[in-house]
Amino acid sequence: MTPIVPRRSVLFSLVAIPAAMTLAACSDSGDEARAEGQAPADAAKPAQSSVEAPKAAGTVDATKLMEAGPLPEKSLGKEDAPVTIVEYASMTCPHCAHFHETTLPELKSKYIDTGKVRLVFREFPFDPRAEAGFMLARCSNDNYFPMIEVLFKQQESWAAVQNARDALLQIAKLAGFSQESFEACLTDQKLLDEVRAVRERGAKDFGVDSTPTFFINGARYPGAMSIAEFSAIIDPLL
Repeated sequence: MTPIVPRRSVLFSLVAIPAAMTLAACSDSGDEARAEGQAPADAAKPAQSSVEAPKAAGTVDATKLMEAGPLPEKSLGKEDAPVTIVEYASMTCPHCAHFHETTLPELKSKYIDTGKVRLVFREFPFDPRAEAGFMLARCSNDNYFPMIEVLFKQQESWAAVQNARDALLQIAKLAGFSQESFEACLTDQKLLDEVRAVRERGAKDFGVDSTPTFFINGARYPGAMSIAEFSAIIDPLL
């Protein structure tokens, strides 16, 4: 397992962790996610009805999955949508970034914005840089998803550099943070503990060990999927 960094060290560790540790952090078990070795989803390609739905890697109790956790849920879409997708992601995972940049926009326009799907996004950080990204998003309050989007889009500019602290500070300033509010956020021990608790619950209660991992109405799908694969799973549930 990826070692958990001791308390009070997230802010300062951002300048000390080798960049090579981060962008390979889609799994902490030594096993890559389902999508490793296959081409990432191409959102520019239209969904094909002939695509076979991926097989679920198991199921969990959907009621337990949706119980309140350590932090308030961050979600997109109607709460009463017939299909609920729970995504566990790490901010330093390139597969997660690719999903958010390419597949999510089409998933949103086709299913989320039309009231068919609710997407719940949960934190599953593998390293202090991912923890810091999630903490900044949480400190952004109503700008949580815009901050997540920016951090994923600019992932290589802060997750893969030697001094992530300065890189994240520049991004945070563009989002309205001052240096003082930036440092206050990343030294908030309560918030750090809560972000870690979200991850621990995902691992302990639902078997999450790689990112991205999606639960679709309780069925678990580890690894990146194309919009066609999402459609093949979602459409029969509508």
